[in-house]
Amino acid sequence: MSLAHIRRSDRRSPLSRVPGWFTLIFFALLAGYLIVLMYARGEYLFAMLTLVLSGLGLFIYGNRRAYSWRYIYPGLAGMALFVLFPLACTITIAFTNYSSLHQLTFERAQGVLLQQQFRADKAWDFALWPVDDKWRLTLTSPDNGDVLVSAPFAFTPSAPQTLTMTPQAAPTGNKAGLRVITQNRQALGQLAARLPDGTLLRMSSLRQFSGTRPLYQLGEDGKQLTNIQNGKVYSPDMSTGFYQSADADVLSPGFTVGIGWKNFLRVFQDAGIQKPFLSIFLWTVLFSLLTVLLTTAVGMVLACVVQWDQLKGKAVYRMLLILPYAVPAFISILIFKGLFNQSFGEINLLLGNLFGIKPAWFSDPLTAKTMLIIVNTWLGYPYMMILCMGLLKAIPDDLYEASAMDGASPIQNFFLITLPLLIKPLTPLMIASFAFNFNNFVLVQLLTNGGPDRIGTTTPAGHTDLLVSYTWRIAFEGGGGQDFGLAAAIATLIFLLVGVLAVINLKASRMKFD
Repeated sequence: MSLAHIRRSDRRSPLSRVPGWFTLIFFALLAGYLIVLMYARGEYLFAMLTLVLSGLGLFIYGNRRAYSWRYIYPGLAGMALFVLFPLACTITIAFTNYSSLHQLTFERAQGVLLQQQFRADKAWDFALWPVDDKWRLTLTSPDNGDVLVSAPFAFTPSAPQTLTMTPQAAPTGNKAGLRVITQNRQALGQLAARLPDGTLLRMSSLRQFSGTRPLYQLGEDGKQLTNIQNGKVYSPDMSTGFYQSADADVLSPGFTVGIGWKNFLRVFQDAGIQKPFLSIFLWTVLFSLLTVLLTTAVGMVLACVVQWDQLKGKAVYRMLLILPYAVPAFISILIFKGLFNQSFGEINLLLGNLFGIKPAWFSDPLTAKTMLIIVNTWLGYPYMMILCMGLLKAIPDDLYEASAMDGASPIQNFFLITLPLLIKPLTPLMIASFAFNFNNFVLVQLLTNGGPDRIGTTTPAGHTDLLVSYTWRIAFEGGGGQDFGLAAAIATLIFLLVGVLAVINLKASRMKFD
């Protein structure tokens, strides 16, 4: 856009800018509503991020001096929202004890504990009796059989009700069965029955109402909790994230606290984590390198073959070789899982008939890793083949003609002409493929689920686990509670490792080809 055009657009009449201002005002009101809604629900980080992004957007699109930023702002906002913000949240969680046992803030965990109640008085049997389109509640004393009846009421699942119970004869007719009580359990949970002496009873089971009292009483300091039943005092331990008594008894749920570098130190100091972490890291690097080398080699060779002038039916071969890339990866992986079945798979059936062997693809660590590399090579070579096919078109035919005049063989042409001219433009793509396979979660999860499992580890780990699947298992399969803090610490280390390896690869390729 020329400067003259911009100046002409700036001289437009004020009325022509009215729709734009109405649009900005609409988005400002929408953003303000979302920010208030997020803040009211306790989502402070999302509220702050929305405030910053919407504020910048309104400034950029409402200020003519920031005109050039209008084109790059959507990309920057998307990167902040989908890359930087999740990364910052992951790093923040890595410095906390966030887990399935410590998901709440201190205030919310304290509130949950204060809501716990215990049965303080005797239980009364209850029944529901239909009256037109309403109900009556009757309570029967287990001691003397006295009956108390409420006035007709309607169920209100979202609002509490207090019913006044009076001594009188039970209603006649058929009382509601257990099915009706179960269907209206939420509404019955909102009921409080007031006895003639002022005692309040609430539903304690599907057949009884009983008096309840809060189990814990908040201390004067606003932090300590006292168990009313046994008098035990619990104090918040900010190092563990639990309410804990003097005899080391803890209350659940816990709360999230900052623990500094403990999660990172566990990775390198806990033998049950350190040993599998280092082994899985080395296997992840080896898996990524072998995958890149094999997919590139297979893809390059097949690209040269289908580009061979004397080959007939090249279009059919291209279509057949690209099919693995067209089929969704999860379908191919599940098919290979059946083919590699140790007892009924076609691969073992063929190997058994030809060579008399039946490898234990899923129970032996070495063969399981070999299977992963084979399947991943099948899934990845079409991509490299397509790239090489395009790059081969850019190689001048004069080079091959001169080589033919010198008497070079096709193999010499490949290693002296084709390979050097292809490998340089392929290097950035190979680095990207390495980074992708470093985090190839879907393949491991669907094919082996990390198995066979390692023995003697603190956290769940398998011989075919990559770092990303190992992190997922820590986060969602931990036997002692899903440890999101430790998983976030390992995810942060993965981010740093992939970044360092990518930089090393880029520098190495630059030194080699410059």
